[in-house]
Amino acid sequence: MIRHFRELYQYRGLLISLVQRELKARYRGSILGFFWTFLNPTLHMLVYALLFTVVMRQNIPNYAYFMFVGLLPWIWFSSSVGAGASTISDRRDLMTKVRFPAQVLPSTVVATNLINYVLSLPLMLGLGAFHGIWPTWHIVLFPVVVAIQLVFTLGLVYIVSAINVTFRDLQHIVQNLLTLGFFATPVLYQVSSVVDPNTRALVTLANPMAILITSYQAIFYEHRLPDGPPLLALAVASVALLWGASWLFESRREDFAESI
Repeated sequence: MIRHFRELYQYRGLLISLVQRELKARYRGSILGFFWTFLNPTLHMLVYALLFTVVMRQNIPNYAYFMFVGLLPWIWFSSSVGAGASTISDRRDLMTKVRFPAQVLPSTVVATNLINYVLSLPLMLGLGAFHGIWPTWHIVLFPVVVAIQLVFTLGLVYIVSAINVTFRDLQHIVQNLLTLGFFATPVLYQVSSVVDPNTRALVTLANPMAILITSYQAIFYEHRLPDGPPLLALAVASVALLWGASWLFESRREDFAESI
């Protein structure tokens, strides 16, 4: 793992260049261009807010803001894993080059979506201000939660991108699992609304993204510190996941060019 990330640091210039190119190319040719970075999550929020405040009414104060707090990190996660699954198999032009650092490609996907998340934060804070909700000192834990999500997401993307090179069905399975994961994660509802205690424990403890989403909600919506033990356990598990993922990625890297 150390050699893996030492090499990634060595090629940091390439990583930054690919992230910049991805950000510029994402909305190239569209009239609104870069503004889609803000419009996409806003449109998602409006659709779900309409559904769950009018059709399936939720008794959650300032529901649009509550949902937006969880929706933005979920978009970062799902966009990274969804696109990351095929990031190696779709880049034959780069993978066939001599000594191209393959680990740069999954890192580019995660970093690009992280930047989109960060750029969307002012929109979230503005929505909170509209509802009269302002950040409190608990925001000091925000970088910690972001760092844990970054490690967890990067590890998962390394795994799915490496396996998808030889098992192309995985990218389609991942998309369906992400849809299931979205509704199993308390983005649109509060954990307390899950009546069955066993189901509630399953949602909150067995689902890593539920731990992260409820941590963001604790910081921005509930104005309290996130629950320490689950977050600490996830941090340790995420580091272990990234360690194992980097080993798997390195062990399969020599076969990428031939497989694609």
